[in-house]
Amino acid sequence: MKTIQWYPGHMAKAMRMMEENLSLSDAVVFVLDARCPAASFNPRLLSLVKDKPVLFLLNKADLADGRKDFAVRIRENGRKALSMSANSQAGLRLLKAAMEDLASERIERNRQRGIKKPVRFMIAGIPNTGKSTVINLLAGAKKAQTGDKAGVTRAKQWVKCGDLELLDTPGTMPPACENQALARRLAYVGSINDDILAIDEIALALLEEMQSAYPMSLTERYGTCEGSSLELLEAVCKKRGFILRGGTFDYERGERAVLDDFRKGKLGRVTLDSFDDLASVGL
Repeated sequence: MKTIQWYPGHMAKAMRMMEENLSLSDAVVFVLDARCPAASFNPRLLSLVKDKPVLFLLNKADLADGRKDFAVRIRENGRKALSMSANSQAGLRLLKAAMEDLASERIERNRQRGIKKPVRFMIAGIPNTGKSTVINLLAGAKKAQTGDKAGVTRAKQWVKCGDLELLDTPGTMPPACENQALARRLAYVGSINDDILAIDEIALALLEEMQSAYPMSLTERYGTCEGSSLELLEAVCKKRGFILRGGTFDYERGERAVLDDFRKGKLGRVTLDSFDDLASVGL
């Protein structure tokens, strides 16, 4: 399988921008993808924030396997964490409460000094974890640009949300990708631009992981979970009618359909990372 690589120049620039703006922020919210919280964590960001209070927000919890509560595990390790979906109003109250708790010392210090100014949070994470969606949820309006692919936010955006100010930052990937299993999971969820990937290999790898971890999800969606990953892809093509002239399979359409189904939750609620993966990235 082709090795997945990344770290284009704009991400190095984004890291520098974040480092320069940390002094303007009172606290930091790291947005992770609840389906792969270890894969979607950039340890280098944590080294940047130093002594700033940090909340780990596991977004897209509505797409993740609820039986694997990574937020609880992160809290057990002495950090603040919350699992929720920024596409739902249900988590708004919990998120606001968690952010107020995170910045409670700053809020109390301002109160004692008679200072009336908004508490500032930097919202950080890798591409396509939903940072801008989190900001729009807090703002109650579409104030930050969102999209379903990596790299939508390319510049910093300060957004006023009542008594909060939020800094939306560009997605920043780790500078290295030694763990290719985690790298592939980032490809599955759309955190890596599809244009630089070998989509055929990624789709087949996803089918193989799903076959091992969630076989019934494949059966419910495609009618089978048996055979090699290529045979499963062919079953997808049969099920969806992706047949070319002459009766050959349209593998490319099948590959895109598998990834699209996964990203939109049509393969059920899935979490592919393990607690061991979480420990491997220092959480």
